[in-house]
Amino acid sequence: MTPAAIDMTARPSTRWPARTRSWFGSAAYARTTDLLIALAAASLPWSTSALTIFILLWLVAVIPTIDWEQFVLDLVTPPVALALALVALTLIGLTWSEAGWAERLHGLKPLSKLLLLPFLLTYFQRTQRGLDVFIAFLISCALMMVLSWVVLACPQLKLTHTASAGVPVKNYLDQSQEFTLCAFALALPALTALRARNRVATAGYLALILLFVANMVYVASARTALVYMPVLLILFAARYLSRRATRALLAGAALASVVIWSTSPYLRQRVSDVTIEYRAHDTSGIASTAQRLTYWQKSLKFIAAAPLLGHGTGSIKHLFTRDAVGQTGLEAEVVNNPHNQTLNVAIQWGLVGVFLLYAMWVSQLRLFAGRDLVAWIGLATVVQNVTSSLLNSHLADFHEGWMYVIGVGVAGGMALRASRPEKMLADTAAAASARVHANDQASPDPASRP
Repeated sequence: MTPAAIDMTARPSTRWPARTRSWFGSAAYARTTDLLIALAAASLPWSTSALTIFILLWLVAVIPTIDWEQFVLDLVTPPVALALALVALTLIGLTWSEAGWAERLHGLKPLSKLLLLPFLLTYFQRTQRGLDVFIAFLISCALMMVLSWVVLACPQLKLTHTASAGVPVKNYLDQSQEFTLCAFALALPALTALRARNRVATAGYLALILLFVANMVYVASARTALVYMPVLLILFAARYLSRRATRALLAGAALASVVIWSTSPYLRQRVSDVTIEYRAHDTSGIASTAQRLTYWQKSLKFIAAAPLLGHGTGSIKHLFTRDAVGQTGLEAEVVNNPHNQTLNVAIQWGLVGVFLLYAMWVSQLRLFAGRDLVAWIGLATVVQNVTSSLLNSHLADFHEGWMYVIGVGVAGGMALRASRPEKMLADTAAAASARVHANDQASPDPASRP
């Protein structure tokens, strides 16, 4: 086994018996722990239950291996401290919430997933298997994409009942978020292969990218994706391309957009529906555009009534219920999600919550200042979440929120490791020492030989 493969071997607390410490520090235990988090990422596109199970199993497996001194030091770094401060605010917000206790406790759940960030960041500073997590997610999404094309032609093959054609499980919103992230994550490997003149690899990466994008524009996509895809494209060009190459890429994207628009009735219908939905002032059909505008107007009214600390954890549904009394149509709708992450936070925790939210996003963006693949995946994850949260509460949503936490946790831990070469050398030395010790245990004492 190579040093890289077991470089994550932990140094469990001395409180554990020697034999237990040896077991926790073994390569087999390390492989099992790595497998659990990879399975969690792979299950994300398919099942919320499987994701929860694998995350819990991984957490149980990783806790005995944690270097608690380093863990405490990581807690005070801005990307972790600000995330934990936001979660702490949701707890404190229970005390002044205007909602009933059932709604208050339910309001804790959306942001509680941020509690996993310090464990992920700490763990992936030790292991060099972080890319395996992203590969597992990519393979899973690629299988989902193939199945999406299949069920478009044969709807009876859907795994669950879904409201959209070409969506095998869950919904088109989650599927679009997954496919977009995969497509843009592959952009840097494609560029690297192109510059290395590796034609086979370049063709393979580009084929996957085109299949993901084609699925979104011809089969099923969220219109939010049409907002953040140009942002990610410009970000990629600005970060990795020369001015000449940027102009060529944007020109090609513009030409491709014209071709797609002229050949995709689905996309034209999705865009034209915005005008129809804007004019809809009843709830008899789909009116997401008009609904959002109504929710936002009401949200601003709620925020103005309690601007500094908000109305407390879990208060959104309570406020909409109270405001709907005597109303009709869209004004009478009761929701617990205003479809904007900033408004979602501001209603409950005011400007204090909004400050912590944006400070957390900025601090996590700063984790990915490098230009390697890990930094690009982390950056794309954060930018996608921030941009899509303009039209949704994606940090608080289950699927998109977990994409964010796993993406930032894994990529962030790897980025921190790369920025601390002294830690990498120390971990490598510790792993080498562990291998020597294991060999000594396995080899008989020469003096005892006949």
